[in-house]
Amino acid sequence: MLIRRHLITAPRWSGLCLSAALLCACSTSQPPTQELPPPGTAASAPALTPTAEIQAVNTPTVEPQRVTRPGDTDSYGGRTDARALAREIAQAHALDEAWVWSALSAARYQSQAARLMMPAPRGTAKNWGVYRSRFIEPIRIRAGVAFWQQYEGELKRAETQYGVPAEIIAGVIGVETIYGRYTGNFRVLDVLTTLSLDFPTGRSDRSPFFKKELGAYLKLCAEQRLAPEAVSGSYAGAIGWPQFMPSSIRRWGVDFDGNGKVDLQNSPIDAIGSVAHYLAEHGWRTGQATHFSVTAPSDDAARHKLLAPDILPSFSVDEMRSLGATLPESASQHSGPLALVLLENGDSEPTLIAGTENFYAITRYNQSSYYALAVVELGQAVSQAAKTTRSTP
Repeated sequence: MLIRRHLITAPRWSGLCLSAALLCACSTSQPPTQELPPPGTAASAPALTPTAEIQAVNTPTVEPQRVTRPGDTDSYGGRTDARALAREIAQAHALDEAWVWSALSAARYQSQAARLMMPAPRGTAKNWGVYRSRFIEPIRIRAGVAFWQQYEGELKRAETQYGVPAEIIAGVIGVETIYGRYTGNFRVLDVLTTLSLDFPTGRSDRSPFFKKELGAYLKLCAEQRLAPEAVSGSYAGAIGWPQFMPSSIRRWGVDFDGNGKVDLQNSPIDAIGSVAHYLAEHGWRTGQATHFSVTAPSDDAARHKLLAPDILPSFSVDEMRSLGATLPESASQHSGPLALVLLENGDSEPTLIAGTENFYAITRYNQSSYYALAVVELGQAVSQAAKTTRSTP
């Protein structure tokens, strides 16, 4: 995941990951011009460090006092609300309370995570063209081709098993982390505790969501014998190549490399299988297109009616055409519902597509139409470039 701030508007929360649409959607800055370092260098997040044994500590006999205004890197070991949260998490997830409290005591307030949670400045124009340029560009495509060449067998195996095309799987991982190169350098323990107990004021309170994820994270650490303070991820707590939130790792992660554990931080093969599994469980329909080109009706009332459901597919092909939308002949064979999806281009004319249930399934991963179309187009670009490279003497 690229650790950049979303410069337009925070997307709806999906519960899976807080990824590219939240971090760098439609930024007006230019795409990187220098080659990226390979995975495993200093620019990448450190690997997970499993512990041989999870150690518990004695519960303190004196209740700590609440700190009302934490400073950067302040410990949560002196917080009564942190102590109460440890008790709540231990009970909800059948964990040893002393061990949970030991973990939360080691957490530090992370001011940057709190700052990056704030909404973008008002009045920043959305721009699909700028957003697209951040993802469908030479550096990311070259990284994608290398990924495709190394893991083509696993991509095809996931496609066969889950029905999700290899290019969509590759598109997701490429948009999220540039194929594992940028998975985040925040301690997950710190950011999830910060956003659970000190979610910033000035936007809708999402601390219940992060308390749930903190509990899921500690349960994951206990199950996989990981040191809670050793795992790195995004400023929102998303982890690994596909940037899954902890609850999504536990629910949707799969051991696709067959080594007996789900490891999205270190195993790109597990990431491939987990992305495919997630999309398959969230409505992906094998063999269906993601979208069709469309010309919206000129009538304002008809256009408004088609746009009202936003990205939710709600109209048949015949219904869209009866309202004055123009669809290609290829859409005539599509039997499912469609959505008229509008992507703004600043002061220029917007981009319009007719999104299918598969386009909607991608937005279950990250609830942004800009994100979903970037996934589709990056995956197509990588797949085509890989085929061209293969056929070049």
